[in-house]
Amino acid sequence: MTGEPPAGELSPPDHLPAADWLHAPATGAVVAALEAEGGAGVARYVGGSVRDTLLRLPAALDPAAETSLDIDIATSLPPPRVLAALERAGLKAVPTGIAHGTVTAISRGRPYEITTLRRDVETDGRYAVVAFTDDWAQDAARRDFRLNALYAEPDGRLHDPTGGGIADALAGRIVFVGDAATRIAEDYLRILRFFRFQAWYGRGEPDVAGLAACAALAEGIGGLSAERVAKELLKLLAALDPLPALTAMAVTGVLARLPLQADLDRLAALLRVERALDVQADPALRLAALSSGDVSELAVRLRLSNSLRDRLAAADGALEGPAGMTQQLGRRRLYELGRVAFRDRLLLRLDADEAEAARPLLALAEAWTAPAFPLSGEEIKAAGVAQGPGIGRVRREVEAWWIASDFPQDRAALHAALRAAVGHRDP
Repeated sequence: MTGEPPAGELSPPDHLPAADWLHAPATGAVVAALEAEGGAGVARYVGGSVRDTLLRLPAALDPAAETSLDIDIATSLPPPRVLAALERAGLKAVPTGIAHGTVTAISRGRPYEITTLRRDVETDGRYAVVAFTDDWAQDAARRDFRLNALYAEPDGRLHDPTGGGIADALAGRIVFVGDAATRIAEDYLRILRFFRFQAWYGRGEPDVAGLAACAALAEGIGGLSAERVAKELLKLLAALDPLPALTAMAVTGVLARLPLQADLDRLAALLRVERALDVQADPALRLAALSSGDVSELAVRLRLSNSLRDRLAAADGALEGPAGMTQQLGRRRLYELGRVAFRDRLLLRLDADEAEAARPLLALAEAWTAPAFPLSGEEIKAAGVAQGPGIGRVRREVEAWWIASDFPQDRAALHAALRAAVGHRDP
């Protein structure tokens, strides 16, 4: 490990804290396979698993945590030898990114991404041409932020080639490796990653040099694929409090480069409601709050999945507030909208001071399951309605009565409503 701690700070640790993943048999099997091929020292853990374990985040320390930890391994072995090593060890190997040196090993059902040490040969702001190396410092030099350029040996011993990664992680600083503008020019997505990591791991104001470089090179975001931008934005929105990072994006002009009309005030209102109700962060709902423009246009411009597009569209609608919604009306709206859209609309239209009044409605959404309409087409035909559009008209009329009556299961009452509908249907 290299580098000295800043004045006034304690000496950084030289080993990771204890973590189940670090000594799990599945992890050990992958490392053992690589070491059997190239000897001790050919493999180190890198990136998020090292950073998050160093910070003692729950997902890194507890295998039962809701968020699973991605375990990435860097190796000095070239890809063909990685594949051969895994095959000899009886582990499944998937060449997920072989051109860039990445092989995924499957050990006891868990994936481990193994990437050969690399250096950039050519970059265009979106993609890089790489050459493989056995130099750990060269591999670290091409990474984005110093806290992501941390390596750990199988026994947990830390390596910090940039000299600042451990201190940055512990202090909550997001600092580019080397020159910020150079790192961004290699891949303009790093602008969005800078703000995403600030939202997740940063404390205090963003790094001045990094912020200035992001502002100066923000135009490069326009050359990124919509899918990459959307993925990064949703990750940012999943942070506990994404608002300070998004505000910094707005100040630097970065937010204006994204293909959406951002409404930070509306997002801030949702965040206040989330805190008041202690509900879990939902990046899709936060995207709905942040986006003030046309949902269908947003979905096209960000190339959102059909399911996310449909959810945003369903959330974009009116709903009575808690003061005007009885439990019966709540059940009616749940039947009409579905659980997710009902909850989304309710949370989006609330003020924080309405949160307590909304709790019973949120509880209703969790507990109540909308019943299926208990009248079949055969029953409608048996009541004297001929096959054709008349069946649909009668069904809708009886269903409207059934909903307004709070979903009764009384068959006699249902058939009485059916007879009434048949009696005055269109001739």
